[in-house]
Amino acid sequence: MGGAPANFAFHARALGADSRIVSAVGDDDEGREILALLSARGLDPSFIAVAPAAPTGSVSVGLDGAGVPRYAIRDGVAWDALPWTGELFRLAGTADAVCYGTLAQRYGPTRATVRAFLEAARPSCLTVLDLNLRQAYYSREIVRDLLGRSRILKLNGDELPEIAKLVSISGGETDLLVSLRDLFSLELIALTKGNEGSRLLGRDGDSVHPGFPVEVADTVGAGDGFTAALVMGLLKHRTLDEINEHANRVASYICSQPGAWPDLPASLTDGA
Repeated sequence: MGGAPANFAFHARALGADSRIVSAVGDDDEGREILALLSARGLDPSFIAVAPAAPTGSVSVGLDGAGVPRYAIRDGVAWDALPWTGELFRLAGTADAVCYGTLAQRYGPTRATVRAFLEAARPSCLTVLDLNLRQAYYSREIVRDLLGRSRILKLNGDELPEIAKLVSISGGETDLLVSLRDLFSLELIALTKGNEGSRLLGRDGDSVHPGFPVEVADTVGAGDGFTAALVMGLLKHRTLDEINEHANRVASYICSQPGAWPDLPASLTDGA
């Protein structure tokens, strides 16, 4: 079980958040298994809709020699038709942070629900775009629209040149990050670089971390764990350097374990 928003919610909960996953499953064995597993792992499934006419989503994940995943994503699944409800409107009004990506925007119904959720959120809510560009499931229009609705952008080194093309900017790493920050009035950009660590560029600060070397089991979910640690650090008003170090520790640990949902050790969660 996984998917970037679910991975994020799982690790955010481990770091002290009261997490909710907003998604949809089919009225099938896989959907019922997911709801049961979420409850067993301590995640509230109340905001996961059950779609009677669509199957539960699935993704085939293959790993290359470096443990880097490649994805085959099934179309026409339950989370492509996520309904907007009064319950989601009320949830949006209580959220301190909301994290979302481009993949769920690939079809109109869920795209409209995500946008309605963002519009219903409080001005103080941290709106976090975890880009997650996948195959052809994004467009210039979707990316620009989401950037305009977000306070925080998280992306990886492969996505930076792609988003630069989509928004028509050029230059080196710093030029691109500064242009993105200023063009879309972002408060912070988090750039992850795999085994080379990460960079956090804000309006008044720039933090670079080299990462922590580990023996990689696989990298699935590591970026989502990084985002969870980033968001929790921001909500607790920690410095960029403190956030960057902790987020790299969390991501490195996840890389060292098989699967996207390893239980984090107390050394990473105590006082997180």
